[in-house]
Amino acid sequence: MAKFRRRTCIILSLFILLVFSLMMGLKMLRPNKATFGDPFGLDLLPEVRQRTPHLEKNFDSQKNDKINSEINIKNLKSIEITMKPSKASEPYSEEQPPLNYNLHVFYYSWYGNPQFDGEYMHWNHPILKHWNPKISKNYPQGKHKPPDDIGSSFYPELGSYSSRDPSVIETHMKQIYSASIGVLALSWYPPSSHDENGESTDDLVPAILDKAHKYNLKVTFHIEPYYNRDDQSMYKNIKYIIDKYGNHPAFYRYKTKTGNALPMFYVYDSYITKPEQWANLLTVSGSQSIRNSPYDGLFIALLVEDKHKYDILQGGFDGIYTYFATNGFTYGSSYENWAKLKLFCDHFKLIFIPSVGPGYIDTSIRPWNAQNTRNRINGKYYETALRAALQTHPSVISITSFNEWHEGTQIEKAIPKRTTSTVYLDYRPHKPSLYLELTRKWSGIYSKERATYALDQ
Repeated sequence: MAKFRRRTCIILSLFILLVFSLMMGLKMLRPNKATFGDPFGLDLLPEVRQRTPHLEKNFDSQKNDKINSEINIKNLKSIEITMKPSKASEPYSEEQPPLNYNLHVFYYSWYGNPQFDGEYMHWNHPILKHWNPKISKNYPQGKHKPPDDIGSSFYPELGSYSSRDPSVIETHMKQIYSASIGVLALSWYPPSSHDENGESTDDLVPAILDKAHKYNLKVTFHIEPYYNRDDQSMYKNIKYIIDKYGNHPAFYRYKTKTGNALPMFYVYDSYITKPEQWANLLTVSGSQSIRNSPYDGLFIALLVEDKHKYDILQGGFDGIYTYFATNGFTYGSSYENWAKLKLFCDHFKLIFIPSVGPGYIDTSIRPWNAQNTRNRINGKYYETALRAALQTHPSVISITSFNEWHEGTQIEKAIPKRTTSTVYLDYRPHKPSLYLELTRKWSGIYSKERATYALDQ
């Protein structure tokens, strides 16, 4: 009997031990929270995690935003939604790679708002008419009405800002610096001139130079086609720029193969002036020649058509650039022609500067021009352009643009925004800094590759 009781106690103890083990095992498998936690994997995707509250509040709205992320929608009947942060997002915290002074970005300082300028400028851009009246009558007329209705298919993180706002200039220089771009090519009109939608901005140049210098950036000049631009007025312009700004530490000079460090000037729409007039300014024997003088420099002409390259040679230019961010739109902007253009430039000792961009859409100001829209494809279009440019082994690459919002070529930060009449495009599912980050990545690639082929050249 005693033996039986002993066996029963042993069996009972083993059974209790087994039950206890099972309970402990189940406790370990149980989640820490009684309620549902984050969906699986969101801890690894902070961008998605930050957006999950919007899904709870308005799933249909977010679904529509996703569907329409690559097109504008007019006459949308919905509540106005603006997803604009209270201040500009912070620059990158990780280690900043060196600036690439062979990477230039086109920069525009023509934007205005009532706070700094007394009125809106450029954000209220007129809707341009098609040259064919029969086509033009099928599209809207008038001007945009900021701050919610602006002349752009995207909406800036900084809102409808003024280029005169010191905090805006500071933020822009931070963004350019964060992208490892070394040089900004400033859109420039002479002091007495301006574009048809703005005011003179030459008085802003000192502030831009000062802020650029703070971030070790350099500034070159992108001379616009002002009224009556010719060899004589250009001589005065170059003398004015070099005399007034040439001694500033942020004033850009390009070191040539001969060891000279010369100012560089991009000349937009150079082809509208006859090559004979350019030759007066840019050849040694010209009547207005700046060659071998304190005002000598490197003058880069815009090539649109193939035939322009011979006019550029005759005019005495030092190089060509292609400006447009629309592959296939012009001969110069088509990637397939860049290798031939580079060979031409090499043969005649010209600088070839291909222009790359993140995409193109100008239908907010040219609603009839949808055929020239180039979809960004979440950055793939931009990376394809950069890869094509690098294949030509260029001395300089230019980016169209930092902030040409009218044509949708900007790499500046943009945010999602919806009004009762418009859904603006944005960079989702990526952050507003997507194109700055891509630029920084390719700036490093370009620096390494250029170091290699520059030795061979």
